[in-house]
Amino acid sequence: MEKYTEGNSNRKRRVVRRNERTADEFVEGVLNKDRTMLAQAITLVESNAIRHFEKAQKVINQLLPYTGKSIRIGITGVPGAGKSTFIEAFGKFLCERGHKVAVLAVDPSSTITGGSILGDKTRMEQLSREPRAFVRPSPSGGTLGGVNRKTRETILLCEAAGFDVILVETIGVGQSEVVVRSMVDFFLLVVLTGAGDELQGMKKGVMELADALVINKADGENKLKASYTKEEYNRILHFLKPATEGWLTKAYTASALYNEGISEIWDIIQTFKQKTSLSGVFEKRRKTQSKDWIYEMIKEHLVTTFFNNPTIKKQLPLEEEEVISGRKTVSLAVNDLIKIQEIDHKKEKES
Repeated sequence: MEKYTEGNSNRKRRVVRRNERTADEFVEGVLNKDRTMLAQAITLVESNAIRHFEKAQKVINQLLPYTGKSIRIGITGVPGAGKSTFIEAFGKFLCERGHKVAVLAVDPSSTITGGSILGDKTRMEQLSREPRAFVRPSPSGGTLGGVNRKTRETILLCEAAGFDVILVETIGVGQSEVVVRSMVDFFLLVVLTGAGDELQGMKKGVMELADALVINKADGENKLKASYTKEEYNRILHFLKPATEGWLTKAYTASALYNEGISEIWDIIQTFKQKTSLSGVFEKRRKTQSKDWIYEMIKEHLVTTFFNNPTIKKQLPLEEEEVISGRKTVSLAVNDLIKIQEIDHKKEKES
């Protein structure tokens, strides 16, 4: 596409605007393991523009036959547990073993400001320089599925590009653990020594999501304490319902700083995949996650469509005032708003 602009000397000069890449170009680039094209394809997926959304879906759809061959690992941790250091050490270990590792970050809390967590690459400088690794910051929230859809589709793009280990890191707190659990095969919780104090501030629900716990920083003076902490966690885990059917969640020690216990964690994950694949639990989880994703997308789309309706935008403050003043019940106000949307939808169809 070409456009003309007025120069300082009042002479017209030609400016060539680069045409956008086609869906086929993105597909070819990703399958050819072109990292630049992969990054651009992820940016396309992250975009909130409708035209980008439609193109992104064409790209994803064409790449679907080349996805699903990785092990997807979710990693979360309490503040100060050295989660980023652990991920970097774990990622480097896997790269040295010949694996291709993609590290993705999820931060639903960033939707509050609409921003992205851009510190991931600076926190994992060594891993970012690995030719077999790909570190991607968290996408911001927004419409058409928000962070959940974007991360899921980024996983598919990375798999199509040949990455066989996907590490999905939670950056936010609270809801992020549930979001990540819904899109990974294995969920790892990184904790510190001193379980007694830590457990008071840790939600039981987070532990119930985990397939393994890692007591990090098990080195130097902490080594003995980490061993005691491991036993304490294992006693607690014994009474909790396992996160995965047929798998017993246990605690382990590791030192990301000295690369101790890293290979053991990988062995555990491989054992997990082998055992759950034989029992059918692995495939069942993925199918359930795909089905749940459909319903999540439907809800997200309905919410987005509703609140972006111009008539709703005008009427909503009035209905709020009616409820706050006590002149109308919440149920009646919601019902009136739904009717408005239905009328608008009918008018749109007739036109």
